[in-house]
Amino acid sequence: MRAITPPARAMYDREMAAGRTAPTAQERWRHLERAHIISQPHPWLHTRNHVAMLALALTQRDRGESLGQVIRIIVAAPGSLSGRYPEGNTGRASAGLTTPMPIPDDLAEIISPE
Repeated sequence: MRAITPPARAMYDREMAAGRTAPTAQERWRHLERAHIISQPHPWLHTRNHVAMLALALTQRDRGESLGQVIRIIVAAPGSLSGRYPEGNTGRASAGLTTPMPIPDDLAEIISPE
C-alpha cells in the first residue's frame, strides 16, 4: 500500500466535499464516483467513500444502491490492502464489483504512481 500524494489527497477531499454539497443528486454522485477512483488504493479513504455513497443512496431511498454499498463497505478495505480492486471503477452498485473502467485524464495524472 502506497501513501496518497498531497495532490491526490487534496482532490479526494474536494470531491468528497462536493459529494455532500452539490446542488443535485446526480452531481453529488459524480463527485463521489471521482473520489472513489482516487481512493481505491487507500483502505480508509476507500471505505469512507463507500460510507458516503451509502448515505446518499439512503437519502434517495434507493434499496439496490444501498445494498450494493453495504457490500462494498465490507470489501473495500480488504480490496485496497490486497491491491485487488478494479481500477477506474466508479464504485456504484451498477458498475459491478470487479469491472475496471477508464480513469478520467485529470484523475489519472494525479493518481499515477511516481
